[in-house]
Amino acid sequence: MSAPDVPAAPRQRGGRNLPAAIGVGVGLAAAVLLSLFFVKALFVVVVLAAAAVAIWELSGALGKAGIAVPLPPLMAGGLATLAAAYVGGTEAVAIGTALTVLGIFVYRMPDGADGFVRDVSAAVFIFGYVPVLGSFVVLMAAEDDGAWRIVTFILVTIASDIFGYAAGYKLGKHPMAPTISPKKSWEGFGGSVVGCILAGVLAVTFMLDGRWWVGVILGVVAVAMATLGDLSESMIKRDVGIKDMSDLLPGHGGLMDRLDSLLAVAPVCWLVLHFLVPVA
Repeated sequence: MSAPDVPAAPRQRGGRNLPAAIGVGVGLAAAVLLSLFFVKALFVVVVLAAAAVAIWELSGALGKAGIAVPLPPLMAGGLATLAAAYVGGTEAVAIGTALTVLGIFVYRMPDGADGFVRDVSAAVFIFGYVPVLGSFVVLMAAEDDGAWRIVTFILVTIASDIFGYAAGYKLGKHPMAPTISPKKSWEGFGGSVVGCILAGVLAVTFMLDGRWWVGVILGVVAVAMATLGDLSESMIKRDVGIKDMSDLLPGHGGLMDRLDSLLAVAPVCWLVLHFLVPVA
């Protein structure tokens, strides 16, 4: 007598485990919100932890392409730059960038000239991708109304993903970038535009007491950068021949697979809010 079939775990498009993905997403959101509204400095610790994982994942992914990333100076300099941004602002980011790049050069020199440019360039690339872009998240959090600025930033980015997925799932027929990300469609992008603008207007108006048109601007630039961020990470994964950055998060892949859009949106979100929405 054969054993009864065991029902497979529910999966969403792309072979993901949907319940696991939802559970992980809720857990990450809870960690961010609790730290953000109760002890803001603890939120910076959450950002540092996420950056450390992202740096490790990117270094490992590039390692599969034969690139030996100088990880110790990259990790130390990247995390120090993020932490310094909370108290020192943009000047601290500039200083941290210069010192980290120099540290990467010095650390790699004893291994010889073979592959020097390749390895150092990869480390500088990762530094720019994660700590530098991520520093704008810390800069937003450091403001007096930083908690609401971060919530606004997260909402417009998530709206791009959710509305884009829903529109693409129901209406997607015309591929947007078939050679990079075959599942992305122009219909899905249209859904992302609507979702980002709606989230931007609501968040800026009701959370930050800003003008509605600032929300429109924020939504437009956010959807553009979120899409570019997603496509850029897809290019990296295709280049090194992997599906996900890691298998750290059930139903999601790697943490970097969830941070790609957020990192790309962070600088433009900081820019729009910094110059167009006075600190409450």
